[in-house]
Amino acid sequence: MTEEVMARIVAAIELSVSGAREAARERFTELWAETMDPLHRCMIAHHLADQQDDVHEELRWDLVALELASSITDERATEVGAIGPVRSFYPSLHLNVGDAYRRLGELSLARHHLDLGFAAVGTLNDDEYGRLVKTGLARLAHELESA
Repeated sequence: MTEEVMARIVAAIELSVSGAREAARERFTELWAETMDPLHRCMIAHHLADQQDDVHEELRWDLVALELASSITDERATEVGAIGPVRSFYPSLHLNVGDAYRRLGELSLARHHLDLGFAAVGTLNDDEYGRLVKTGLARLAHELESA
C-alpha cells in the first residue's frame, strides 16, 4: 500500500511540476481522502498547499503538514525512503508557513517560523534539496528585512 500511495503522490507532484495545478490539486485531494497515514498525509498536505490559489488555504494546508510532522517517526520516514530524519522536514515546513504568513502581512508570525526554520537547518543534508531550502530561508529573511 505504501508503494502505491507514494507512486500516486509522485505522479501528482509531476502534474504540479508540469503546470497542471488543477489536476494536481484534484489528485492530492483524492489521496488526502483515501489515506490516514500521518507521513503520507504530511506529504500530501505539504504539496497540496502549493496548489492553492488562496494564501489562506495555502497556509491552512502548510499548518496541517507541520502538525502532522510531529506524529511521524524516523523509522516510518525511513520505510518510504526519506533522505533524512523527520526533523529534516522542519526547515521546509517552517519556510512555507513563514512565507504564507509574510504574504498575509503577519510579519511577527512569519519571523517566528523563519527563526524555527533556521534553527532546524542543521538537519539538512548538503545536497540540492538542502541548498534549495537554505536559499528559500535566506530569501524569506531578505523579504522580511525589506518589509
